[in-house]
Amino acid sequence: MTQKRDHGGGLDAAIATYGGTRSNWLDLSTGINPIPYPLPAFSNDTWTALPDQAAFARLYDFARSFWNIPKDAAIIGATGASAIIAALPHTVPSARVYIPGPTYNEHGAAFQAAGWNVNDTPQDAMVVVHPNNPDGRIWKASDLDTPFTIIDESFGDVAPDQSLIHLARRPGTVVLKSFGKFWGLAGVRLGFAIGDPAIIAKLTDLLGPWQISGPALTIGAVALSDPAWANQTRARLTADSVRLDALITGQGAELIGGTTLFRLYKVKDATETQHQLAQNHIWSRSFPYAPDWLRLGLPATHRWAQLESAF
Repeated sequence: MTQKRDHGGGLDAAIATYGGTRSNWLDLSTGINPIPYPLPAFSNDTWTALPDQAAFARLYDFARSFWNIPKDAAIIGATGASAIIAALPHTVPSARVYIPGPTYNEHGAAFQAAGWNVNDTPQDAMVVVHPNNPDGRIWKASDLDTPFTIIDESFGDVAPDQSLIHLARRPGTVVLKSFGKFWGLAGVRLGFAIGDPAIIAKLTDLLGPWQISGPALTIGAVALSDPAWANQTRARLTADSVRLDALITGQGAELIGGTTLFRLYKVKDATETQHQLAQNHIWSRSFPYAPDWLRLGLPATHRWAQLESAF
C-alpha cells in the first residue's frame, strides 16, 4: 500500500475525532481563498458536449493576458496542478533533481516515482515552489539555472509582481499555475504548465485529449478575464492576513513566514495548539518535521468570530 503523504485538509478525520458537522467546522488547514470567485452561468452543452478546441483556445488566451505569458512560451491546462506535477518528470530523461525543502511534497514523490535521484545539488534539474509552501520563501531568477527547471507558482497570484513568468521563455523551464487556491475553487481542478514548447508538447501527449472539463474551461476563462476581482481580492487577503497575525501573535506565537493565503507561526507545541483549536471545530495544519510550526489559512468574513473565540 502506498503511504499517504502529509497535506492540509483531512477535515473528515478531524470530524471523526472531535465531532461536529462539516458546516460548523472552520477549515484553516489549506491555503485556499475562503471567498471564491462567483460561478458563471453554464450553457447546457458545457455539461453534455466534449470540450472543443475553441474553448481551450479561449481559456489559454485569457491566461496569457492575465499572467503576461511570453509569446514564445507554450501553455497547457489540466485537471489541477497535481496532474501536471505527476507527469512532468516523464517529459525528460531521468537524472538528478534538487528540490529545496521543506516544501510541497508531491514534487519529490513524482520525481521518485519516475526513477529520478532526488539529491541536494542543483545539477540536472531543480524544482522550487515560489512563493514556497509553507514558509513563503521567494526565489530569484539567478537561483534557477539548471537544464530542467520547474517553478511552481501555485500561490503566486497573491503577489504578481514577484512572478518569474518571464523565465517561461527559457529552454528547459516550466512555470506552474494553480487556479484553485487564489480563486478559491479547488474543486474545479484546474492548473496550468507554461514554458518550453518542447516540454509542453511532451506533457500534452502524456495528459491526453479533453484534459480539462467543460465547466472548468468556462469557469477558468471567465475568472481569468476579470482582473478587477483579482485586484480587490489581493487587497482583502492582505488586510485579513494582517488581522490574523495580530490575533495569533497576540497569543504568544511568532510569525515566521507564509503568504496572504496562509500564515506560518512558531508556537510552543503545534500539536497542543491544533488540539485546542480542534476542540472549537477549527482545523489547522501542523508538520511532522517541525513540532513547533503551525500553519493557518484565512477565515471567510463571517467566520472570524469563531476563530477569535477559540482563544
